Amino acid sequence: MPPSEYQPSSAAPAPMRQALEQARAAACAGEVPVGAVLIDPARGAVLARAHNLVEALNDPTAHAELLAIRAATAARGEKRLVGCDLYVTLEPCPMCATAIAFAQLRRVYFGAYDPKGGGVDHGPRIFTQPTCHHRPEVIGGIEESECARLLRGFFQERR
Repeated sequence: MPPSEYQPSSAAPAPMRQALEQARAAACAGEVPVGAVLIDPARGAVLARAHNLVEALNDPTAHAELLAIRAATAARGEKRLVGCDLYVTLEPCPMCATAIAFAQLRRVYFGAYDPKGGGVDHGPRIFTQPTCHHRPEVIGGIEESECARLLRGFFQERR
């Protein structure tokens, strides 16, 4: 199914549905389809939505998670996002996991697991390292099949 035809499950949490919409937008723009939504659950507010912009910005750090964190901290005028939650369609890489720890996010919800490039449940497992001073709660596998399908389809089209 092309990315433009994807419809998230109505059972998915609203922020994950929004993250999937962001991922679809990334795929349509030729970016790796990863989307992120940062929320403040205490206020019930979406602080930021983002998708990968690595290609558009020629910036290897322009991952959805980092862009959402940057936008939310700028909007709040604070360097930390204590009590906030991140929904992202792919297990964060080590770079993004480290940024999540520095931002002191409360929880990270992610969709597809990433055995090759992940940094949370795979690879260096950033949050379990003794040098990591903030460990958010992590819940993986939210809408996992849809997130993985979107990624697989994107890469199959490019082969």
